[in-house]
Amino acid sequence: MGSSNDARVEQARREIPPRKLEKQMAMASAACTVFGHEGYARASVDALAAAAGVSTRTLYNHFPGGKAELFRTVVTWTSSEVKDAQIARIQALLDPARPPRPDDLERDLVALARAFVGLMTEYPNHFALVRHIHAEADHVPPEVLEAWHDAGPAPVGRALADAMTGLADADLIDVHGDAALAGGHFMALTSHAIVQTSHYGVLPLAKEETDRLITGGVAAFLRAYRAG
Repeated sequence: MGSSNDARVEQARREIPPRKLEKQMAMASAACTVFGHEGYARASVDALAAAAGVSTRTLYNHFPGGKAELFRTVVTWTSSEVKDAQIARIQALLDPARPPRPDDLERDLVALARAFVGLMTEYPNHFALVRHIHAEADHVPPEVLEAWHDAGPAPVGRALADAMTGLADADLIDVHGDAALAGGHFMALTSHAIVQTSHYGVLPLAKEETDRLITGGVAAFLRAYRAG
């Protein structure tokens, strides 16, 4: 569990009685599986309560907003956990204080792309949720979409933009005045096809195909952004 998730759990432990918190976390964990299988629209409150082994009344006692509140809790919890893992990998491989040598830039970008793609295997329930979020965006409450974005994609995007700025400061790439866009292009070129073809890891690609898409994506990124 990442540092920000650790902090969130510690805060909850200070504010919520232990038995209540334990029950809420058990319900959220069970709901994560249900939402991952059924999506938001198809998952019923009865199914969510049954998966957690509680009555619907108990579920509403803990989550007065019902399905929407429970989905928001699950999405922000898993997004924060995956966000911590993604940022840790960015900092490990593209630390602005220790930029890669020019000859190692492509190697390190490939390693980062592989690490990001590998998270689909490490956090399958989260990426199942994300798959459903994209498929059911018109059914998911707007405040839930915003909470998901704020918990995961937004801070990861900022961290990746900072990494791109660090590479630009080291004269390794030219971000053409928009580090956030450069980070977005890196993700699109190195992982989008893998995410879509594998359906967010549900149908994993062969290692050879994954490597082909990643190395080709990094090469395309460097053709557009390598300095000089």
